[in-house]
Amino acid sequence: MNYMINALTSTAAATATAQAEAAMETLAEVTGNENLNPGVIEKYMKELPDKAFALAVKVALAIIVLVVLWQVIKIVTNIIEKSLERTKIDKAIAMFLAKFIKAALQIMLLFSIAAGFGMDTASIVALLGSAGVAIGLAVQGTLSDFASGILILIAKPFRVGDYIEVTGSGMEGTVTEIALINTRMLTADFRKVVMPNKILASATVVNNFGNSMRILDTMCSIAYSADIDKARAVALDVMHNNEFISDKQECAVYVDELADSGVNLRIRGWVKPQEYIKAKWSMNEAIKKAFDKNGIEIPFPQVDVHMR
Repeated sequence: MNYMINALTSTAAATATAQAEAAMETLAEVTGNENLNPGVIEKYMKELPDKAFALAVKVALAIIVLVVLWQVIKIVTNIIEKSLERTKIDKAIAMFLAKFIKAALQIMLLFSIAAGFGMDTASIVALLGSAGVAIGLAVQGTLSDFASGILILIAKPFRVGDYIEVTGSGMEGTVTEIALINTRMLTADFRKVVMPNKILASATVVNNFGNSMRILDTMCSIAYSADIDKARAVALDVMHNNEFISDKQECAVYVDELADSGVNLRIRGWVKPQEYIKAKWSMNEAIKKAFDKNGIEIPFPQVDVHMR
């Protein structure tokens, strides 16, 4: 019995020794150090808490530096933007330059922190360059918007505060912001419109800036049997009583076309650009009510058929 116990103990000890030697060989292969011994591992395990603590302190300091300098960059770019706005430079260009400087400083900060941790910044730049090519191919539309935004800021077909019309889209409103990717507008009925810059760069944009007043054309048809002079007098009276139509400029009513089903009248008055839509809606309703009240027929498409 004792002999068997001693044999088993010897076998277990031999197995443990063999496993330890195998582990040492594996660690040596991974680290490339052929002279590893248990003393080295023991020393490494003793130094591990100190190294982990030093790393934790370094990470904490990096986070603090990142948060503080991130806020400093934000404050600096705000100061730069306000300083540029005090000059004669366009507000949209000032915003663009401020955002560009902010992004550049933030990237430099991140690279500095990465270098502090011993990272190879050249490899990171190469990796970002490769990733940038792939991302650029994936977001060609966004890059087109970006290029169009730069073109708008340089050519200045419109500025913040201008009332513009974008032909082909049916959109019009006051420009509230010109960003790098899109332009924001506020319509007359207080809807916020976000339009990609590439659409604005390729479309025909009517800019009403500089014109304190704008002509409102209201088209209305009357029957051939109706009295044109009476219809003109009623339409002029409607314009004079409309709150949006200016009484300082001339109002006029013309026969625009002798159409198939009636006589088309062009009713023209002057309104403020930002009140154009409201004036148009109110005039359409007021003209209809006034013509109905005065017995002036507004025809609908019709065909006379004569039987022989």
